[in-house]
Amino acid sequence: MKQEIDPKETNRAQAFEFWMKSPMPMLTFVKTFNVTRLYRKSRRGELKFNMLLCWCIGKAASKVSEFYLIPEKDKLFKYDRLAVNVIVDNAEGGVSNCDIPYDDDLEKFASDYNRLTHESAVSCVQIADEEAAVIGTSSVVGTELDCVVNQYCGIFNNPFLAWGKYKRHCFKVTLAISFQFHHTQMDGGHAAQFLECLQQTMNEL
Repeated sequence: MKQEIDPKETNRAQAFEFWMKSPMPMLTFVKTFNVTRLYRKSRRGELKFNMLLCWCIGKAASKVSEFYLIPEKDKLFKYDRLAVNVIVDNAEGGVSNCDIPYDDDLEKFASDYNRLTHESAVSCVQIADEEAAVIGTSSVVGTELDCVVNQYCGIFNNPFLAWGKYKRHCFKVTLAISFQFHHTQMDGGHAAQFLECLQQTMNEL
């Protein structure tokens, strides 16, 4: 559920005053992750690497309350659940945006991921979850990337993660992930907490 809230009644009151009118309120952090467990799990079964990573992102974000707050125009909205957006190659040769509701149950999330991305790819229709705080993602697997900085247009203030092709080493697999967020939504400490939690979630998968 989406609900407008008074920023003054939240711990983001000062940040709202500082950053909502800033012309460039987005911050980007880049961290290299050990994704060996995700890689091995995807190789052993029918679970896609990208799906596993998206689930880990949702799992880590669900433990940071700031992810449930999204600034929009001059307002602040609170949500009671999360969704992870993926960009899908569609049947017309373009791309479609597809929101996958986050669920703690990996099997449920995987089922929704496969069903919704297939539907979006075939129909070429955008699938949006308006009642969830959406975390944007973009996977550019055609090449290895050290960093991705998303455009800032002032329309979409949702947090956004992007990555390229993972790198295989002798005994591990690594992946550099860029994390962009609106400073009204969270501070650097919250972002660091999320990134640390994301690595821990991958380790425990």
